Amino acid sequence: MTIATRLEDLLDASDVSYDVIDHAPAFTAQEEAAAAHVPGRCWAKTVEVMLDGSPAICVIPATRRLDLARLREVSGADRVELATEGELASLFPDCDLGAMPPFGKLYGQPTFVDERLRESERIAFHAGDHRSAIEMAYAEYERLAEPVPGVISAAPREPV
Repeated sequence: MTIATRLEDLLDASDVSYDVIDHAPAFTAQEEAAAAHVPGRCWAKTVEVMLDGSPAICVIPATRRLDLARLREVSGADRVELATEGELASLFPDCDLGAMPPFGKLYGQPTFVDERLRESERIAFHAGDHRSAIEMAYAEYERLAEPVPGVISAAPREPV
């Protein structure tokens, strides 16, 4: 698989400047950032959640973890939970499992973005598989994705 078709169509139709980064296969956000030679704070990790039973995309730096309590406050949802692998497969049929791009509107979902990621001049993210990434200006990403900003991440937990 390469760049998800609907992502490539959106980027090309919007006349934005972006780079495709091909890299060795990687499967965690931090591994992807390292393989693509992008600082983890600038890698836009996409986390799929269910807000009161409806899907939504959350976008946070690879160096952080999603904070469900904070997301509940920002989204106004009563029930917030991580999506299951089965839900991911049906929601993103044109993407490898766990490699969805951070554009909820491409999949009929709202997008929430962490305030820390908004501090980056450029970001990189999954392009639909675990071997390709897109790098672009954050301002262009925000213009296209129209995410709801908020503080939705926390520092990673210490290993026990």
